[in-house]
Amino acid sequence: MIIHILAGGPVECWADFSKYESEEVVWAAVDRGVYHLLQFGIMPEVAFGDYDSVTKEELVWMQKQKHDLHIVPKEKDQTDLEIAINWALKQQPEQIRIFGATGGRLDHSLANIQMLIKGLQSNINISIVDYKNEISVRESGTYTIEKNSSFPYISFVPMTEIVTGITLRGFKYPLNDKTIKWGLTLCISNELVAEKGTFSFTSGILMVIRSTD
Repeated sequence: MIIHILAGGPVECWADFSKYESEEVVWAAVDRGVYHLLQFGIMPEVAFGDYDSVTKEELVWMQKQKHDLHIVPKEKDQTDLEIAINWALKQQPEQIRIFGATGGRLDHSLANIQMLIKGLQSNINISIVDYKNEISVRESGTYTIEKNSSFPYISFVPMTEIVTGITLRGFKYPLNDKTIKWGLTLCISNELVAEKGTFSFTSGILMVIRSTD
C-alpha cells in the first residue's frame, strides 16, 4: 500500500498526481486539500482538518460528499498535516507521498519538510512532491539513485549540523569522503552522468532534493 496525502498548499505548485497513481494508492487529505481532492472526484480514505481555509458553503458541500470528515480543534499542538502523517504511519504503508505541502507560507513549508524525519523513525519512506521537486531524507548508509528526466538535478542538504563521509559515484561532480555542514553549498545542483549512481555517507541525516527548472 502507498498512501498519498494532499495538503492545502497552492494549487499552482502541485505535482501532476497522474504520474504517481496506481492501484495501491490510498488517499488522505488535509483541510482545503479535502475540498480540492473531492473536486477532482477522488474520495479520500480519511480527511483531517479544522477547515479554517474553506468557506461554510464549501464545508457543507464537502460533508455531503464525505460524511466522516475528521474536524480537529483550531487550537492544537499539531498541524493538520502532522495529524494526517501520524495516521498514515500507523497504517504501515510501503511509502507515503505528500502533495500540496510547499509553495505557500514558509513556516508551514519548512515544518512540513522537517516532518519527513518521522519516516526515518518508522522505517517508512516519506517524500514531499511538488511541480519542481521531490524531497526525501535519508540516514547514513549507501543508496542507489536512478536518472529521472522529470527531475534531472539532485542536491544533498544536511538536515543535521554535520554530515560526514559523503561519497557520490556516477555524478557529474563526484565526491569522496567529504563532510558538509549547515551553510555550505557544496552538494547543490548535481546531475547523474550514468543511468544509475550511488550516494553514501557515514553519519548524520541528509535531505535529498530532486529538482527541475
